[in-house]
Amino acid sequence: MIIFFITAVKRIWWLKDLDVFETFAKRKSVRSYLEAPVPDEVLSKVMDTARLAPSAGNIQPWHFVIIREKEKRAKIAKGCKYGKFLSETPVVIIACGDKKASPRWHSVETSIALEHIVIAATALGLGTCWIGMFNEEEIRKMIDLPKRFEIIALMALGYPSGKVDLGAKLLHAIRPRKKLEDIISKETYSNSWKCPTNIRDG
Repeated sequence: MIIFFITAVKRIWWLKDLDVFETFAKRKSVRSYLEAPVPDEVLSKVMDTARLAPSAGNIQPWHFVIIREKEKRAKIAKGCKYGKFLSETPVVIIACGDKKASPRWHSVETSIALEHIVIAATALGLGTCWIGMFNEEEIRKMIDLPKRFEIIALMALGYPSGKVDLGAKLLHAIRPRKKLEDIISKETYSNSWKCPTNIRDG
């Protein structure tokens, strides 16, 4: 009982300094990075959150290939219509889902694990950007990926350069975040959710 109490107190003490909601609010797609490498210990800490992601039957149908070599990053970028900046990104994560291990859920569960990476990276001051359009066959050959895996997405990761992304600013000005009431209903679709006034929009 005493050990349980001490463990609970430690957990509460840790949580009081963890503003997870602020981390979600700070997350954004970063397309310009510093050349500074991401230390192995930092990258391992980020990737460990993917390991902790949920999956049906705890099958964990994911595998992540870390790309740091400049030549490989350039080759990947060449096949990405919207990811040319990957050639200058310190780390590119190739997220792969195991179709054999989980034929139905591999893509969904690998995506959940990727979002863990995004939030953990944001909390540690790193930037990320999800890339969904790429030359899969070329990447498969480059990393010698077994046939049972499907490449779900690419993830850029590194320290943000701080350069203003005018394209992103324009996009969010034209198409801002929807309000909470616009994406939630209560009990039935036609019954709108009434959002408390203290909940932040934007």
